[in-house]
Amino acid sequence: MGFSDLLDEVGGFGRFQMIHVTLLSIPGLLMASQNLLNNFTAGIPGHHCHIPNGTSRALEQNISVLQVGDQEILQAFIPIEDGPKLAKCTRFTEPQWHLATTNMSVISMHANFTDAETETCQDGWTYDRTEFLATIVSEWDLVCTLRPLKQMSQTIYMGGVLAGAIIFGGLSDKFGRRSMLIWSYFQLATLGSCTALAPTYLAYCIFLSLKVEWIPTKTRTVVGTLSSFFFTFGQLILAGLAYVLRDWRKLQVAVCAPHFLFFLYSWWYSESARWLVLNRKSKEALKHIHRVARINGKPEMVEKITLEVLESHMHKEVQSSKTVYTMYDLLRTPVMRRISICLMVVWFSTSFAYYGLAMDLQKFGVSIYLIQVIFGAVDFPAKLLALASLSYLGRRITQALCLIMAAAIIFANIFVSTEMQTLRTTLAVLGKGFTSASFTCIYLFTGELYPTVLRQTGMGFASTMARIGSMAAPAVLILDELLPSLPSVVYGGSAVAAASSPSFSRNAQHPSARHGGGRGG
Repeated sequence: MGFSDLLDEVGGFGRFQMIHVTLLSIPGLLMASQNLLNNFTAGIPGHHCHIPNGTSRALEQNISVLQVGDQEILQAFIPIEDGPKLAKCTRFTEPQWHLATTNMSVISMHANFTDAETETCQDGWTYDRTEFLATIVSEWDLVCTLRPLKQMSQTIYMGGVLAGAIIFGGLSDKFGRRSMLIWSYFQLATLGSCTALAPTYLAYCIFLSLKVEWIPTKTRTVVGTLSSFFFTFGQLILAGLAYVLRDWRKLQVAVCAPHFLFFLYSWWYSESARWLVLNRKSKEALKHIHRVARINGKPEMVEKITLEVLESHMHKEVQSSKTVYTMYDLLRTPVMRRISICLMVVWFSTSFAYYGLAMDLQKFGVSIYLIQVIFGAVDFPAKLLALASLSYLGRRITQALCLIMAAAIIFANIFVSTEMQTLRTTLAVLGKGFTSASFTCIYLFTGELYPTVLRQTGMGFASTMARIGSMAAPAVLILDELLPSLPSVVYGGSAVAAASSPSFSRNAQHPSARHGGGRGG
């Protein structure tokens, strides 16, 4: 008899669990907005070198704006490159007035149309405000030589997520899940709204940990997958908010301020009874269990479940908790070392490939808002497919297939011409769907591979590797300046390495049999 059996006695997945999971999942709508916000707050608008007094200088040359237009005048100051487009990072040292009345397509067809000397932008840049009104890129000129700083802003943000997961994860073990989650909501709402800077979502790991504490073992696969749909739907919400609020500061506040509401209703949450018992607070744990029983329509269990009954159910876990387990225990024995190293590779690669695809939406040549909707929508069928595959094919096969398919699609896209944008977008969407399904699978798979006494430590270790992968993903995008296909080679190669991980062998087929039960054993 364990704690999961006690949950079954007070209603299993009843009314309380439904409310609890829903309230904890709602913030997931904006967690996606936080993680993918950089696509819009750091979007790169169309730009070219700023030309002071370009029109007046044209009039001095007797070139009428009414006759040729502003675009043609700019041709006298800015070279044509990458097809019939103005150069983004250079301008002529001296105006080439003979180009002002020449058709742009003619200039682009003749690379040596002029051998005039060029220079870098000396007076800043002029930005196209059609797609974005303002981003951190246009505000701080993070283009040309400073373009890598745009990608680094996302890496820094993910570094904050990693730091928050480590710090708050440890504090939640000491002070409780509920108190740390409440504080994280308040901190994010306050700092994000007041500063309108890219915040750190410190509640990520605590949110996932707290959400399953009151869920019976047999329903966690379904609950874990279905609650992840909130994160998916949040990607669609982000696209809508970004489309309406095209100023990065307003968008930043819009995705942070709702956390004040989450902070207010989070006081309704119940602390983990398991955590309370393990921390010698059995009487308080009993009150929460009685509360769950009443909400689930099981008032008779209030009398049946006494302090002695609770402690008898938790006896094994209490005894196990007297031994302190560290990250070293994940590597101490050959079996645990093999499992941990393989999971490290899979978590890193899944997150690495996922954010590599999800954070590079502008390269598809269509509206970034539309692409965000499509990328978000594909997660729904992908996760449903993953849920069905987990039930019928098992964790091991599903995990490997998701990674192999993601890698194959990423590699295939390398050989598709940039002119075939529809095909490139379709392949990228499919690749993102498979990485999303892989995320769904690996979260459940990890909890089942580790024994109960090491589960929290193992999940924390695995989550850390995922955060490192999400930090590395945007940095790799900088490599496209050396070779456009290089980031895809790195992302795809990482997924192949993870798919061939030896954890997907006979040693990982029946974790419950080896470790004495599933998550709640």
